[in-house]
Amino acid sequence: MLGNIGPLEIIVVLIIALIVFGPKRLPELGNSLGRGIREFRNTVTGDKSDDDDEPEVKAIRATTPPAPPVEQPAEPEVVPDKRS
Repeated sequence: MLGNIGPLEIIVVLIIALIVFGPKRLPELGNSLGRGIREFRNTVTGDKSDDDDEPEVKAIRATTPPAPPVEQPAEPEVVPDKRS
């Protein structure tokens, strides 16, 4: 099915994408698509463990303070009806 796609069709699709998304947004979309495909491939093949983060993620985690502990809400108290 993909064998019928030639260079002319690819150029037409790229021109339409450039018109729709604009020249500033198109590189961001390409990066996001590449990152998503890479993560999907690594997840399927199991090549990359969760401990191997990208350098950007490590830098963000190093500068972000830890979140404060979340307090559990108190359970509601059942009060008997005093009308009787």
